Amino acid sequence: MNGTMAASSHRIMLGPLVAAIDQGTSSTRFLVFNSKTAELLSHHQVEIKQSFPKEGWVEEDPKEILQSVYECMERTCEKLTQLNIDITNIKAIGVTNQRETTLVWDKETGEPLYNAIVWLDLRTQSTVERLINKTPGRNKNHLKHRTGLPISTYFSAVKLRWLMDNVEEVREAVESHRAMFGTVDSWLIWCLTGGKSGGVHCTDVTNASRTMLFNIHTLDWDPELCRYFGIPMEILPRVRSSSEIYGLMKICSSRKSGALSGIPISGCLGDQSAALVGQMCFQDGQAKNTYGTGCFLLRNTGTKPVMSDHGLLTTVAYKLGRDKPAVYALEGSVAIAGAVVRWLQDNLGIIGSSEELEKLAASVGTSYGCYFVPAFSGLYAPYWEPSARGIICGLTQFTNKSHVAFAALEAVCFQTREILDAMNRDSGIPLTQLQVDGGMTSNRLLMQLQADILCIPVVKPSMPETTALGAAMAAGAAEGVSVWSLNPEDLSEVTSEKSEPQINTEESEFRYTRWKKAVQKSMNWETTEPACNGNGESSIFSSMPLGFYILGSMLMLVGAKYLAGHH
Repeated sequence: MNGTMAASSHRIMLGPLVAAIDQGTSSTRFLVFNSKTAELLSHHQVEIKQSFPKEGWVEEDPKEILQSVYECMERTCEKLTQLNIDITNIKAIGVTNQRETTLVWDKETGEPLYNAIVWLDLRTQSTVERLINKTPGRNKNHLKHRTGLPISTYFSAVKLRWLMDNVEEVREAVESHRAMFGTVDSWLIWCLTGGKSGGVHCTDVTNASRTMLFNIHTLDWDPELCRYFGIPMEILPRVRSSSEIYGLMKICSSRKSGALSGIPISGCLGDQSAALVGQMCFQDGQAKNTYGTGCFLLRNTGTKPVMSDHGLLTTVAYKLGRDKPAVYALEGSVAIAGAVVRWLQDNLGIIGSSEELEKLAASVGTSYGCYFVPAFSGLYAPYWEPSARGIICGLTQFTNKSHVAFAALEAVCFQTREILDAMNRDSGIPLTQLQVDGGMTSNRLLMQLQADILCIPVVKPSMPETTALGAAMAAGAAEGVSVWSLNPEDLSEVTSEKSEPQINTEESEFRYTRWKKAVQKSMNWETTEPACNGNGESSIFSSMPLGFYILGSMLMLVGAKYLAGHH
């Protein structure tokens, strides 16, 4: 049989393919899967630049995000062609994205009106305080019965409110009915389905449930929430299920990826929901933890939203079809996980790469009593304390960079343990093992530490791209595409690696107790309203209670008199 024959028969064997756009906080990927075996055939990844224009601000360029998607598609199509895989076999495309990141663009020009404000961003802290102060009893959970969320800098509504209050272009576009708001999924789907020439302005229930404008019971935008934040409903995308045809791809035919033109975009899930689907957590009580820029633990709670008494979020896990019920999850969010590795590398320069972190930490095998609370963006679950800041404590003369590296890995594990404890308390049924995925799971030491600190096994699938897989599953299973079966008996068996706990429970508890002590020390560090002297700089006295200042001044006067008398 000659080469071309072999290649063409191989093509037939593959059957329908499904692609996924995975647009994360630090990178974009385009991945192509075999819909029958869930095997990853090819992919391409492009890093995304983050900018930090002021302390606590985190932004990304919406056009760079879009460009990165095109580049990943282009490169992946080239790789598939080299592998002799027919691109026209791609039957659907799913989108999964960093959640809560907020964009506003002009529907007439198609241009973004400001950079994307990333989920981690803290500029809205004073907006949040103002909102909490106008609630009865200053209660950050005032909207939780509708949204499942506390009022926090994390969610999109406060970011959108900030844009409308502070960016002239945004305010004008809203007033002249040209503005469109969306999270990253909405921006991408709108652009990829034609943009200003007929692009589809939509989002799915999972992304909508992270805005604070969405009612998780009615599964639609809530007019009262929109009034509360002062946001006109006309700028919001239409809410759809996570698995249905939203529109068709429009890509210029001169590019290799032009072959994707006309393919339906038929799956959309926020990245954490996508990982839950990709890990096949379809049963009530199943849970997964994703280790990315942040850390996100989701537990499927079935078709009824469960409200947390322990600082967790109630979120829509997925709704896999227009006529299918919505399934909910309890979620614990940790702001800084993989980002701590980046920080050790870029800000402190103590490692050159993430692989180096594992070597450095493994070389000591202990933090030697050093604890690291990476509260760079305040603390998320279960505390919701925006005033917290990062601290490293328990240092001695003996502490070196290897101990700090070890403490950084432990911090990721301790933060996960706090969330797992809260989840076990909320559901009353302790988790017996944790399914994990995401970039950091390639760090074996981290996985072992995680099992030790949780005192339960940690299970990692051999194919770690579960977020993209979840989006591909939703797209391939959509009505009108139907090339992917979500029946449990049809889902291919996933091979996995298991890390069992290796230390005794007393040791684990001791370290966890010390960690909680460190967390208390990181709290109430930052207050948002420093008093300013005339030139806009904070006065040194603004941070001292006035009484001490006056008393101190009097003592100084008395002291000066006393000294003058003794000359």
